[in-house]
Amino acid sequence: MKNYYFFLMLFLILNSSCEKDDFCIEPVTPKMIIRFYNATNITQTKTVSDLSVNPEGYEEIYSNVSLDSIVIPLDVSSNQIIYNFSSENNQDILSINYEIEEVFVSRSCGFKAIFNNVTVTSDVSNDWILGLTETLENTITIPTIDNESSAHLQIFH
Repeated sequence: MKNYYFFLMLFLILNSSCEKDDFCIEPVTPKMIIRFYNATNITQTKTVSDLSVNPEGYEEIYSNVSLDSIVIPLDVSSNQIIYNFSSENNQDILSINYEIEEVFVSRSCGFKAIFNNVTVTSDVSNDWILGLTETLENTITIPTIDNESSAHLQIFH
């Protein structure tokens, strides 16, 4: 009978020390969503032909695709990332600067980054990107990027 109680106690102790499995189902660090619009009809999206997107220092993300919107990651190890956008042999550079805020999500997910005071600047060559706002300005500030529920940036071409 002593062995029975011993094994019962041992089983209870071992069973109570197990942790439940945690799976991360919370949102992770958001990416920037970009929509492309027609510069002559600013309410209409416009597909970019032969689009290639290459972040400096990293592998190309998109190569020779035709899309009206894209999703690009921001660098969580730096406060800036530079993207080379090219379409039909025309190239423009977007410089993206931001402040990173780390937010604890949960034990299973850890931390995620939120990007605050995001400033996007297009180079002045205007090969095919005509502007980042409806008034075709080359600089825009986005207060925060904390989700992927809607587009963060509009590019007019």
